[in-house]
Amino acid sequence: MNRSTLSLLAAVTSLAAVTGFAALTAPDGEAVTEATAPARLPVERSSLLCPAPATSDIAETVYTSFTPGSGSGGSSAASGAVAELKPSVAMLRGPADDAGKAGGKQEDEAENDGSSKKPPSDKPVVTLKQPGKPVGAKASGSAAPALVGTATGGLAPGWTTQQTTTVSAGSGRGVLGVHCTAPDTDLWFPGASLAKDRQDYVHLTNPDDSGALVDIELYGKDGALKSQLSDGIQVPPGASVPVLLATLTTDPAEDVTVHVTTRTGRVGAAVRGAGDETGSDWLAASADPAGTLVLPGVPADATAVRLVAFAPGDDDAELKVRLASATGTINPAGAESLRVKSGMTASLDMKDVTKGEAGSILLAPAEGAPATPVVAALQVTRGKGDKQEIAYIPATAPVRERATAADNRAKGSVLSLTAPGETAQVKVTASAGTEGGSQSVKTYTVKGGTTLAVGPPVPEGLKGSYALIVEPQSGGPVHAARTLLLPQDGIQMFTVQTLPDDRGLVAVPAAKQDLSVLDD
Repeated sequence: MNRSTLSLLAAVTSLAAVTGFAALTAPDGEAVTEATAPARLPVERSSLLCPAPATSDIAETVYTSFTPGSGSGGSSAASGAVAELKPSVAMLRGPADDAGKAGGKQEDEAENDGSSKKPPSDKPVVTLKQPGKPVGAKASGSAAPALVGTATGGLAPGWTTQQTTTVSAGSGRGVLGVHCTAPDTDLWFPGASLAKDRQDYVHLTNPDDSGALVDIELYGKDGALKSQLSDGIQVPPGASVPVLLATLTTDPAEDVTVHVTTRTGRVGAAVRGAGDETGSDWLAASADPAGTLVLPGVPADATAVRLVAFAPGDDDAELKVRLASATGTINPAGAESLRVKSGMTASLDMKDVTKGEAGSILLAPAEGAPATPVVAALQVTRGKGDKQEIAYIPATAPVRERATAADNRAKGSVLSLTAPGETAQVKVTASAGTEGGSQSVKTYTVKGGTTLAVGPPVPEGLKGSYALIVEPQSGGPVHAARTLLLPQDGIQMFTVQTLPDDRGLVAVPAAKQDLSVLDD
């Protein structure tokens, strides 16, 4: 579970405990009452962190920020509510730096004037003013900073921001898409690489007023990789630190799991994977370790799919690998199982597993095997040769109440809905556009054991980009992903974002006892 969520739940639990004690010791011999069932109420504050988008001077980045508001149709602007993203301090960390220190000689991914710290601007890059209506912003070149932001009041529940960067040429070319993430204290990234043709960075961003101390652990096929520079990396308040994985170890492992933890504070993290021939994209964190996982949204025309998994516990995992296609769940020939040894990264080359039909990968314990927790992600390739492009699909949790994907275009968006168990009904709402248009709603039936890949509804009279809101209505659990197809010069550029629940609601126990009697 997300550690910031745990902190909130702990605070709520503490409040409930205090309330219960007060009820038991109420004066005048009044009857003791029990707390009612927890109510699910909107959160009042959300934080998001966006990594520095690119290193190329020809990069073009689009930000799209959105809050669904009450119901998928949104609501009027809330008085006093704020939702904005501002530039972070850029702390530049290169291979010459001592462990745990940011700054020093710059040999990192951004060119600069030799300074190790760039003062942030107070001017917001993205400002959202009204639920239900997305806003967009643009940035050009390699100087676009990482962003740190907060939403309060009626703009907080379900606040999401999508960062989409297009690089038309060079080793980092491609479409790099990422949901700006909430801060956390424990994150897993299976699917990174230390191969000679790769330049993978983990970006760490601290949203708080106090510093964060971060450890990075790397695991290859034989276990933990030796490193002398990955412990105690300092991320100052409001700062962003990109760390080149190749500076942390000399082992050229092809498949690597990155584990980011904090000793103090919390950070947002994302891995930017880039290859000389494969292009680049962002790898978001996997869902928490679990015995069964769903990796939704493999495109129909994928030319190569590589599964990477890691078992963080003390036991090995014996996994059954299945493909949930449009017509049902099958065992892919030659890729039906995967053994993941404890503390080691395992991979499985699934080739063109979808064979022209979009699908999702389902992981579960093999017959008779225990449900050993694992984390997992897919590296997906479209195109071949010098026209190929990669994207990543981490395992994702089901949508409990609502999930949102911002930055959808009139053409090129594909929504994947997977029901690994029972058949499910799902409502999908297309918001108004950033520059005009009115919302559109459609309901889909996703048969159990299948993946439904559709061109989602488009707002009437759309101008600009728009957001998609996914809300399960009935039936079994649903996992979702959005693919954005932006081909350029014959290169099959694309990016995939999974859609976990937006955590816009939180359970808050309501006490029956009136505590006003304790004011005397």
